[in-house]
Formats: sequence, C-alpha cells, structure tokens
Amino acid sequence: MKRYAIVLAAGKGTRMKTEMPKCAYPLIKKPMIAYIVENLKNTAMIDEIIVVVGHKKEVIMDILNHGVLYAFQEIQQGTGHAVMVTEPLIEDLDSDIMILPGDMPLVDGCLIEKALKEHVNRRNDMTVVTTRVEEPHGYGRIVRDEAGYLDEIVEEREASVAQKQIDEINTGIYVIKAKTLFSSLKKVTNHNTKNEYYLTDIVKIAKNDGSMIGTFLLKESYKAMGVNDLYALSIAEQYLQTKINKQHMINGVAMINPESIIIGHNVVIEENVIIHPNTYITGNTVIKKGAQIGPNTEIHESFIGERVVCKHSLVYNSMIHEDTTVGPFAHLRDGANVGPKNRVGNFVEIKKSSTGENTKMSHLAYIGDTTCGSNVNFGCGAVTVNYDGVHKYQTTIGDDVFIGCNVNLIAPIKIEDKATIAAGSTLNMNVPKGALAIARAFQINKENYIKGKPKNGEEPK
Repeated sequence: MKRYAIVLAAGKGTRMKTEMPKCAYPLIKKPMIAYIVENLKNTAMIDEIIVVVGHKKEVIMDILNHGVLYAFQEIQQGTGHAVMVTEPLIEDLDSDIMILPGDMPLVDGCLIEKALKEHVNRRNDMTVVTTRVEEPHGYGRIVRDEAGYLDEIVEEREASVAQKQIDEINTGIYVIKAKTLFSSLKKVTNHNTKNEYYLTDIVKIAKNDGSMIGTFLLKESYKAMGVNDLYALSIAEQYLQTKINKQHMINGVAMINPESIIIGHNVVIEENVIIHPNTYITGNTVIKKGAQIGPNTEIHESFIGERVVCKHSLVYNSMIHEDTTVGPFAHLRDGANVGPKNRVGNFVEIKKSSTGENTKMSHLAYIGDTTCGSNVNFGCGAVTVNYDGVHKYQTTIGDDVFIGCNVNLIAPIKIEDKATIAAGSTLNMNVPKGALAIARAFQINKENYIKGKPKNGEEPK
C-alpha cells in the first residue's frame, strides 16, 4: 500500500508582497517548498509526493523538477478545493495521505515520521497535527467534545468569542485515509465568509460519518509556523540557523560568534573546521576537515578542501583544493578550480579557470577562461584578456611559468612550460617552451624636459 504526501503550493502569498509564489520564496538561499519536499523524500514512510500548484506554477515546477507529481488548481477556491484536484493521482483509496502546507519550511523528518506513526499505531481514519501557542489569533481552533476528543476545527473568521480563547490550534498538517478524505471533500460546501472550500470542514463531516478521528500534539510549535510575510520569514530563518549551527558544532565544527554565521540546509562540514564571524555558507557546499573559513566570507555551491584558509572572500560554484589560501578580498566564480597549495591573494578574481599545484596569484589579477599548470606565478596586475566584445576565448598556461607585473595575455593564446613574460608586456602570440617574451613600446627619455616648463600658477613664457 502506497503512502502519499500532498503539498499545497498553489497560493499567491499576497502578504509577502512579492511577484514570486510564496512557497518559492528563499530561506537561506533555498526555496521554502524545497525544505518540505526534501524532508518528505528522505523519509521511508512516504512513497509518492504530489504538489498542488496554481499561481505561477512554472516557478514551483522549475524548483522541484521531475521528482514529484503535480496537480493543478487553476482557480483559487480554498484548501479543500486544492486537495480535491489531487484525486485523479491517487491510485489506492486504502492508502494513507499526509497533507502539508508548502509554506512551512521548519517541518522536518522527525515530525513527519512521528505523525505518520501516531496515525498508523492508533488505527485512525484521520489524524490532525495540533500544537499550542500563546497567541492563537489567525489560526483554526481545535474544538474538543466533553470527552476530550476532537469535535471540529473552527477557522478564526467563523469562531465565537469563547472559541477564540482556545490556545490549541490546527497546524494544517493531516494524515488521512484516501477514501475518508475524498468522500468527505465531496460534502464540503463554501457557505462561509470567504466563499471557499475549507479543508478543515472534513473533520466534522468525517466524524459524523463514523470515522475514527485523532490528534497528534506537536510540542515544538515553531516547527509548524507558516511563513506569510517577510517578518515571519526572518523568524523562521533564525530557528533554522540555530538548529543547523548547533548540529554542526556538536559534530566538531568550531564557530566564532555563531549568531553571525548562516549555514544552509544541505551544507556538509567535516570536523575540525573553524568558521569565523559574518560567514554565509549555502547550497550543496562541502567543507573538508581542517579548513578555516571567514570572517566576512560567502561560499555557495562549492567544494573546500582540507586545511584551506579562505577569508574576506566570495566563492561561488567553485572548487578550492587542499592547503590553498584564498583572500582577503578574492572572488572565485563560475567553475573556478583552484589546485592544491595555491595562493589566491588580495583582489584576485578567478572565473571558469583551473590551476595546478603551487600556483600563486598574490594580488590584483584576473584569470578568466584559463587552464593553468603548476608552479606558475602571476605578478601584480596580470590579466588574461578573454573577451573581445562578442566571444570568450581560452588561455592555456603550462608549468613553471613566470608572468611579470601588468601583463596582458590576449586570448586565444598558449604559454608553454618554463616561459617567462616580462613585466608590462601585452601578448597576442603564443610563447614557446623556455622562452622570454617581451612586448612593450620602446622607452623614450626626453632630457631636460622640465626646464622652461611653467610651474603651477605661473603664466607660460
């Protein structure tokens, strides 16, 4: 028997005041809905994930690609209607279905598995995940009967004064038998203040039909917080940041002032790494043991090798191999692949280029679209000139090459092993192995040039 998860992601999210769908809004450089879907995929208790899309559906589909099934809610008619459109995708009506909002990025695998196990072990037809909060305003209230069993969920707009005092709320997460779900949905009406089909109405309907209804009380209420505006997004980010940093520190990662350090959900960091303040590490980044990162450093979708030191720098979609130092104020991007024992110094940019072992770019250099060997020295101000205004061209540099200060290598060009490029040269021809290349204008000294020249403020003679 299959178990399904339905993620509701069709809403506009007008309170976010953004053009993108709410569930696509990034939290630590990762869309909110991606957190939920990843956690669902990582549990063995879910076999198929269905995402309900509507407003700007192509944005959500581009984020999740082909790893899920999609149901389309073309017109926004409430959460009940959103779930109703998934019925053609449910193959087994005896299956259990977990329903989750797509704007709850703090829902983790632990919550998913506990709620499912509670539902199965209690043999419920429906299980509602609830929690208690100090300020329940805006949430659906859990109304219980005299015996303490769930009687119904009343939305804020429909609640009486007494019901609004209830602090147990509906999280919007449910586990329900497919046959109970869809038979109940057929009886839901839109006779309410918003003229929408409320998913919460199925509780009363299913109970009246004799279904076994239970609840699972979530103690960590923050996990079920919905992100409806940018302030709530910042609160969710703080929770996530604290949780992620704590786990890394328990695993042997030293953090100096962890409150200023942000690490993404998918980042892998080995032990004995030191991370300094104001550091931002995101994407599928891997940092190997012994590295020192920061301060004031941003790393995204990159590989950082053992004992690398990277400070005051930006590293995007790049690789830095072991025992290399980067920074301060370096910029690696677009597939930069820096070899072992390199030195990438002040104000150096490397783009879509690779270097061998023990190569040095100590300051004020640009290396773009270049394949560079080992033991190469780039002098201050060296530039690989890769762009002619229309096309990008490749530079190839061999091993043991010395490149003097203020050298321009105009691509396409090849510098062979053990070549030396004199300072101030601009080259547009290949340099053979072991050669010295000099390409400068002749120096002219005009003697006695200053004599007779008027001083500042004087009239010329």
